Amino acid sequence: MQKTMIFLLVSLFLISFSMLAENKYVGVKMCGMCHKGEKKGAQFETWQKSKHAEAYKTLTGVKAAEIAKAKGLKTAANESPECLECHAITSDAKLTADGVQCEMCHSAGSAYKTLPIMKDKAKAIAAGLTDFSGKGAIEKKCRTCHNEKSPSYKPFKFEEMWAKIKHPIPRG
Repeated sequence: MQKTMIFLLVSLFLISFSMLAENKYVGVKMCGMCHKGEKKGAQFETWQKSKHAEAYKTLTGVKAAEIAKAKGLKTAANESPECLECHAITSDAKLTADGVQCEMCHSAGSAYKTLPIMKDKAKAIAAGLTDFSGKGAIEKKCRTCHNEKSPSYKPFKFEEMWAKIKHPIPRG
């Protein structure tokens, strides 16, 4: 009985792990289908109005070209891994132009995108949705890009910036 229980637990773990490993990015259009409107706290609309939505586009401008040249990058800013790691999802070229979209912070959504999973937070997290346990965890994620490594870095004021991009689902 104990061996069977251990086998089942190990199998469940391996299946869960393999699901996470296979998660694919689905893109902001997929996320936006459900995460828009007042009932959802206008999450999609908040993103659309944010600088995150324009993050990739900034890499196509003159200033980005000047920075890339000054840094000695071999390719244009919008093609350089050093720039793209914070400005876009690069694993799927169709999604790059979306800039810093939902899955940059919340992880690839293919395994948690369906309504039955998203309605159950525990299931969504188990399927790969990144759960931020508080402002400290959110700030830590933000600072993976908003830091001194950025050639256009400005002091990062988390509370001020979070107020512009936070997107909770209203209770009730």
